[in-house]
Amino acid sequence: MNYVFDFKTARGYDKWFEDPKNKFVFELENDLIVKLLSPQPGERLLDIGCGTGTHLNFFADMGLYVTGLDPSPYMLDIARQKLGHRAELRRGVAEDLPFEDNAFDTATLITVLEFTENPIKAIEEACRVARDRVFLGVLNSCALKGVERRIKGIFTETIYNKARFSSVWGLQRQVRSVVGEAPISWRTVPLFPAKFWSYTKKLERWAPVQRSPFGTFIGMIITLIPTYQTKNIEVTLDYSKKRSDMATGVIRDRIEPSGEMKL
Repeated sequence: MNYVFDFKTARGYDKWFEDPKNKFVFELENDLIVKLLSPQPGERLLDIGCGTGTHLNFFADMGLYVTGLDPSPYMLDIARQKLGHRAELRRGVAEDLPFEDNAFDTATLITVLEFTENPIKAIEEACRVARDRVFLGVLNSCALKGVERRIKGIFTETIYNKARFSSVWGLQRQVRSVVGEAPISWRTVPLFPAKFWSYTKKLERWAPVQRSPFGTFIGMIITLIPTYQTKNIEVTLDYSKKRSDMATGVIRDRIEPSGEMKL
């Protein structure tokens, strides 16, 4: 990963959720994740770039067996304090996951691709270790909030200066380059400024609004298609031997034009 969060940033990230309007945004994102991901109790989920474990906690409460991975030891320390033994936590990067193929039912990358050095490789790795589905949550470059964050970054040093924003269309191109024609679906939230959340909370959950490509947070689900590797087996036949010595089921005799077999 291109950027590893330090202790100060990790603490600030965790405190972000204490603001009521930020809690509302988080709830909208979680509703969207559940709608697209449809997680089932007992499934194995890997949260890549798990941060301080906020989403891990959410998934664990739903009855999933969760594993979190993050490159920041400070993020993982806070996650351990939150989750205890409810999750397995590993240190690592999204582009080189320390897990076997199909080790999980589902993998999630939530606001992670923005900070990876190679987003395509991160998506490839997520698709490799997941058996059924991969969820991508990305900050939208076409949203008003995304524009505001980039303009603010011109004058003030923020964490978003180090982020790589994406659009729905750009994210689709990246995904297609990895999974080809596998089914994908997307939604966005929130569309309206978070400061008006008390007035827009019902509207934000309306399906036509979430189909707008201009929401602040893009949620995209990839339904993985199983692939199978085949290998040709070379069979050597010795035609110098008598028919009785040949492999069962191999016929050397000819079929006449009439359809009759000459033995």
